[in-house]
Amino acid sequence: MSNRSDRSEAMRGLSRRGLLGLGGGAALAAALGSAGVGSALAQAAPLRAPATAKLVIIGAGAAGISLANRLVRRMDAAQITVIDPSAAHHYQPGLSLVAAGLKPASYVVSRTTDWLPAGVTLIAAAAAAIDPISRTVAAGGQTVGYDFLVVAPGLVLDHDAIEGFSLDLVGTNGIGALYAGPEYAARTWKAAQGFAESGGVGLFTRPNTEMKCAGAPLKHTFLIDDIAGRTAPGKHQINYLSNSGALFSVPIVSEKVRMLFQSRNIAAHYNHVLTAIDPGRKLATFATRSTDASGAEVTGMTELPYDYLHVIPPQRAPEVIRQSGLSWDDKWTDQGWVECDKQTLRHLRYPEIFALGDVAGIPKGKTAASVKWQVPVVEDHLIAAMNGTEATAIYDGYTSCPLITRVGRAMLVEFDYDNNLTPSFPGIIAPLEELWISWLMKEIALKPTYQAMLRGQA
Repeated sequence: MSNRSDRSEAMRGLSRRGLLGLGGGAALAAALGSAGVGSALAQAAPLRAPATAKLVIIGAGAAGISLANRLVRRMDAAQITVIDPSAAHHYQPGLSLVAAGLKPASYVVSRTTDWLPAGVTLIAAAAAAIDPISRTVAAGGQTVGYDFLVVAPGLVLDHDAIEGFSLDLVGTNGIGALYAGPEYAARTWKAAQGFAESGGVGLFTRPNTEMKCAGAPLKHTFLIDDIAGRTAPGKHQINYLSNSGALFSVPIVSEKVRMLFQSRNIAAHYNHVLTAIDPGRKLATFATRSTDASGAEVTGMTELPYDYLHVIPPQRAPEVIRQSGLSWDDKWTDQGWVECDKQTLRHLRYPEIFALGDVAGIPKGKTAASVKWQVPVVEDHLIAAMNGTEATAIYDGYTSCPLITRVGRAMLVEFDYDNNLTPSFPGIIAPLEELWISWLMKEIALKPTYQAMLRGQA
């Protein structure tokens, strides 16, 4: 498409066509496929890859699998190698539901191989090294050459950055950590359920790094507050510890959350970053920032007691990315995200390399909904590059967060790089209202849509 506004409108139109055909999960998946949602951008750029092209995709998460399924239809020889050590694929948007006792851990687990298309070579090992000069990737004792490389390995959770914390603690002594995976999300519910029944002080944290689904800390706070209030009314003190001076990166959404917190007596503590815990004493240590009367910044440390503590650790690019020379050297230097153009996701120094998903060094976009709109852009630029031409598709930072505010209610928050709200259903679903239909999208419709995306059909 020739410009951003046309493309954004088309994208929102596709989203509406896909979801308004919903008549249940199976119907949604069928609607996505039959409506041609997944092929719309491909039809706009009918080029096919030359038979000699060799593509390597690092990562078989949402981004890597979605791209592989779309590309096999445009690469006749299908010289696609996927590198990933994980036998299990996790539907990460469902972890918040598991950690609130609304879904079992099995709800988010499937097999990686169930989603990979035929004809793709899978190396079931972690990428050990990337050499962008020789255009090779080492993995599983092999060295694989590529003409084009897509890095989509996700991110790593730096639990070691929090002194005194280990995953063995999750589910005990009032400690939760839903991000760590299905097992830990289920253990988190065990700890949260005990807190809901017994009462006390709850601390809900957010790390001082970029993170996947930045709405998840808020969802868990809202859900546990709602469940605790129904279970033992008046026995809980809920505290949200923000890493910054806001509650959400989009100002209008941040203000809405502040108002909801105020109405529900959830205390917001700004510029508090978890650095250590003492499980035996049930104390959490936070680095703090404030300003004095002269406007100068004041830093310090404070200890807060807890009966329930939800830990979300700092998040960073995998070490193989950070050692490869692909990271930004002047942005996010402590995190290592891949240097790339924010509209095309193409590496700025190695044009044959693209980044997708969590690892991409862009201002927004660490959600599954972002992946849905990033993948067709990278697909078109890859196929064009293989043919020696230029693509025009761009990613405008679209990010979606069905922000759960209580059991049975959510706000469908959608926005772009410029923090503009970009509602898919204007006049039908108000983005800052707590609605049952937005809850249904999260609880029922999102997973079939996600699975259609994995198959390259959305």
